[in-house]
Amino acid sequence: MGWKFDQPLYCLSDEQEQKETLELWEKQKFGGLSSGNNRLPFPLTFLIALIVMTAFLVTMPIWGQRPNAQIYTSFVAAMDDPQVQQLATPEEKIAYVTQQAMAQADGVLQGAIERHPLAWDDLLNIAPQIKELQASGSKYSLDNYNVVGDRIALANFEGNFVEGGHRERKQPWWDKGYTIDVFYVAYFMIAIVLITKQLPHFSRKPDMSNAK
Repeated sequence: MGWKFDQPLYCLSDEQEQKETLELWEKQKFGGLSSGNNRLPFPLTFLIALIVMTAFLVTMPIWGQRPNAQIYTSFVAAMDDPQVQQLATPEEKIAYVTQQAMAQADGVLQGAIERHPLAWDDLLNIAPQIKELQASGSKYSLDNYNVVGDRIALANFEGNFVEGGHRERKQPWWDKGYTIDVFYVAYFMIAIVLITKQLPHFSRKPDMSNAK
């Protein structure tokens, strides 16, 4: 078996091996069927790539990230505004509070607010807990606490060590699982190319006229 790498996406086997492979196909009996040596249809290739990309994008942690308490600190501050109390409905109140929070937030925090909208009743439930955390002087910043239903809970992630000797509890946007996935997906793709490109190029067809 000889390898050649001058045209790796055309064929990886030398001329002698390609001829032997074609001769073997011509000798094999397929019960009337023929070995056409056709290329993988482009739509199927596109579908495989789409599946891989979709799997990564849909499961990217930033899309499934839980809201943290830091997102709603400006909500809590704005909800005590006398103008909020004058509004008639919970919908009007949360709309006003959200507008105030968006005006004060940077681009990253604005994106988080858009991804994690909040109802007025939910804000009433979590506001006392956020105020308690702010007053307690916790060694963890508020973005280390997740909003889980009507509760504020310390996230169960363990990130880098920070000042004070404790670990961050923020949800990472990229974790070890993704590193492992990237390695194995790349390994799989490379292995498939090495296997399929060992065959003769799809432009070379076996002569199946004598096959029975």
